[in-house]
Amino acid sequence: MQSTALTLSPLTPLLRPLNKNPNHRYGSLWNLSSLKPLGLLRSINGLSFQKASHLFSCSRFNARRINESFLISDGRCDGFKVRATAVPGNIGDTNDSSGLATSMQLGAMFAIWYILNIYFNILNKQVLKVYTFPATVTAFHFGCGTLIILIMWASNLYHRPKLTRSQLAVIIPLAIVHTLGNLLTNVSIGRVNVSFTHTIKAMEPFFTVLFSVLFLGEWPTFWIVFSLIPVVGGVALASFTEASFNWIGFCSAMASNVTNQSRNVLSKKFMVKNEDTLDNINLFSIITIISFMLLVPAAILLEGVKFSPSYLQSAANQGLNIRELCIRSLLAGFCLHSYQQVSYMILQMVSPVTHSVGNCVKRVVVIIASVIFFQTPVSPINSLGTTLALTGVFLYSKAKQLKPKPKVAS
Repeated sequence: MQSTALTLSPLTPLLRPLNKNPNHRYGSLWNLSSLKPLGLLRSINGLSFQKASHLFSCSRFNARRINESFLISDGRCDGFKVRATAVPGNIGDTNDSSGLATSMQLGAMFAIWYILNIYFNILNKQVLKVYTFPATVTAFHFGCGTLIILIMWASNLYHRPKLTRSQLAVIIPLAIVHTLGNLLTNVSIGRVNVSFTHTIKAMEPFFTVLFSVLFLGEWPTFWIVFSLIPVVGGVALASFTEASFNWIGFCSAMASNVTNQSRNVLSKKFMVKNEDTLDNINLFSIITIISFMLLVPAAILLEGVKFSPSYLQSAANQGLNIRELCIRSLLAGFCLHSYQQVSYMILQMVSPVTHSVGNCVKRVVVIIASVIFFQTPVSPINSLGTTLALTGVFLYSKAKQLKPKPKVAS
């Protein structure tokens, strides 16, 4: 389909100066967009001028002023001749196809995010079940992430950031809480079922609201507070009926909520404070490298050197041979870093609320997949508690979309 645009070209003989002095010249160039041709706004030969105004073109010319304006009458513009020009009308089709491509790309990224998350949780649980050293395993995961980041920067797949001392001073606390969050999550996964760990981690919105009030002074709306009731109640119900419940696993998962949400609040303050702030992916990359450097000595201090053949053989005696243990540890580290990178890429493409809803769905998918894979026994009350908690997380995500009505001054 084609639409018709109008092109105006100068007709210089019709431009007559009111000042008869030939030496009085004006060299300024006139911009047609500054004119307001009232007569032409109606129609020119049956064609809407207003409809195609953004497609007008005008050649440059030196014009003499006529009382500081052009003479304009109905149906014509003095000094210009008007002709119709056909232009392609498939601009809307291009926008539609571009929107469809973006939606398909986003859908594929969400699918990759979920699949990598499922594989990480399954592989990580298999490793921690036979190799009970969560600090060493977490340090190994950060090491895999660090290697991926260095390859990414060296091959120019992503630009390497330039850090200042002030930025580094803010990032180090973020890296510390990030390290603790991942370590505590692995402690929990090693102690209880994967599904139970993720049910407890559904409490994250509660700590988000708490820390936003304490550190940012952001008070929640009524609907956000209301959505937290099924979250807290569902986690409590699931905990009372969990077959694999133990206090170390429960407290570790709850503590990981505290560290992860404090990291998010600190990240928000960091993002707002500096104009030359790092983007999400580079911020996460720097945090991963620092976490690896922090956790390696901490893991040796807490657990000793556990990569010796004797410890690997003891893990092999519990069901995984050394080759399988190493491959699954590598794959788990790759999946962890990859799904977190994809998560940050999605966050750059969608709103935080959409990302939060996607994260809620991801948790549901991981819980269902882990229950099926590990054949975890689940009681009806336990299922009810998990469903309540996840429903509350979804309601919390939707409640964040509701903006409070501005107060009208009386």
